[in-house]
Amino acid sequence: MNNLTGHEKLKRDCVAYFRQNEIWQRIFTGFREKYSSYGRFSGKVTVKNISGDGLETLEGFFCQNFHGKKSITVSAEKFRKALSCSKYGTVTPEEVLAEYFGKALIGKAEEKAFKENQIREIKKEFLENFKGTPAFLEFDTFENILKSSDKENLKEWKRLLWLCANLYNALPYRTQKSVYLAVFAAAVTGNPHAFDQGTAEGKILYQVIQMDLGQRGIQVETLEMFPAYKRQKSYLLAGILIDDISNYALLYNVHAIKKNGELHRGMDGFCQEKNMVQVPLTVLSEWERIECVDHEIFIVENPSVFALICGEKSCMCMNGQPRLAGLLVLELLAKSGTKVYYSGDLDPEGILIAQKLSQYYRGTFCYWHMTPFDYEQCRSKEIISEKRKKMLQKITDERLLPVVDAVTKYGMAGYQESIGLNQISI
Repeated sequence: MNNLTGHEKLKRDCVAYFRQNEIWQRIFTGFREKYSSYGRFSGKVTVKNISGDGLETLEGFFCQNFHGKKSITVSAEKFRKALSCSKYGTVTPEEVLAEYFGKALIGKAEEKAFKENQIREIKKEFLENFKGTPAFLEFDTFENILKSSDKENLKEWKRLLWLCANLYNALPYRTQKSVYLAVFAAAVTGNPHAFDQGTAEGKILYQVIQMDLGQRGIQVETLEMFPAYKRQKSYLLAGILIDDISNYALLYNVHAIKKNGELHRGMDGFCQEKNMVQVPLTVLSEWERIECVDHEIFIVENPSVFALICGEKSCMCMNGQPRLAGLLVLELLAKSGTKVYYSGDLDPEGILIAQKLSQYYRGTFCYWHMTPFDYEQCRSKEIISEKRKKMLQKITDERLLPVVDAVTKYGMAGYQESIGLNQISI
């Protein structure tokens, strides 16, 4: 016991000696890399640009004159011999490196075997922890999702594996519910912003959702016309609502049939009262289809125009750029074979939105009050910039080309609020 204590003290004193000059840090780092490759203390390490103090240190240890040398090569044999001849002679080079770096030396083959064993242990723990849950059979899938993660840090890799499993098990659709993204994030991680767009965890959540949709045979198409559609729709199908407060549809005189086949009594009541209603995404997600008066609906871009046309027909307001809620309404309308009449502003943005909605709708879609005559009635004095005019080049629908020509000719924006009241009323 005393001999061991004496040797440990000698080893600490030896390392303390080598810590006195930074030249040894460079040399020992080289030998540690050699050990990692060969699995033993061997090879040669070359150091360059050595300071005068560093040269003196090496000369003293190796009992050799290095004066005028621009670089010095130290072999493992030379270091072992010099160390054995010093007052630290019973300390081995391997012990020096391990004590110096505070970590046991390990070769690449041994390190690989050790890591593979750790991964096996993590998988074993995973299977024990998630037995009886949907995630139990998905270890390999989650591992594939995290293939870009750095396995050098197995602790972090394990954390992300558990995150994938917890996300997969907690997807709200499993309990026929819909929750806000922040609420879901807080429930799973304790942080309501954990899955915000742009975060690493947010990316993992999206990948888990895509994986789940694939397993359910659900494919959400990518729409160039509405770039945010795929992400928002995917989250919705998983039972997660993104920005539900501002994601709504403004409807009038429509009936809704829920996924359980029952009539939505709230919408029925609004129809009887002849009141318009703002329907949030969370409610729309519970509907199977929408039924309209005479199987027709009149959709406008502007809220004030929407208020004007509400009467005996079914109506909707898109309120500018279509959100997921508006697109979802179009999907529900298509299921009941509803004919759509759409009217928007007669400027580059408004005409382009009209074309996008027509391309998106899976049914009969008619442009309403979007002719050159309507443009004459609502043309303003607002000059359209050349940059905005270029947007009109994207219009390919032949039904819109006459009004595109008129807008191009006059270069002024037209707003649907200015169309005569007797013309725009239904």
